[in-house]
Amino acid sequence: MNKIVDVKRIERISKALGDPYRLKIMQAVNKEQECLHCVSIVEMLDLAQSTVSHHIKQLVDADLLIVEKDGRNTKYHVNKEVMSEYVNFLTPFKV
Repeated sequence: MNKIVDVKRIERISKALGDPYRLKIMQAVNKEQECLHCVSIVEMLDLAQSTVSHHIKQLVDADLLIVEKDGRNTKYHVNKEVMSEYVNFLTPFKV
């Protein structure tokens, strides 16, 4: 890898992905062809909206999800560039 790795960024991403609910959110958002609304994530996980919002905030803060406003609603999609950088960082560790 030619890029200098920002260790703090890798740490923030790893922590964000270290929760099973956040992993489920990432999988669900990635599976959708279009952006996924917050309400869909709440229904899918059967969690309180405030809990889902907390998990989404962690993913957004780690730059893993991109926020798109849709009127009064918010939609999310995976930041593929950041995920690609993260996977590239981890690739040398593959066994």
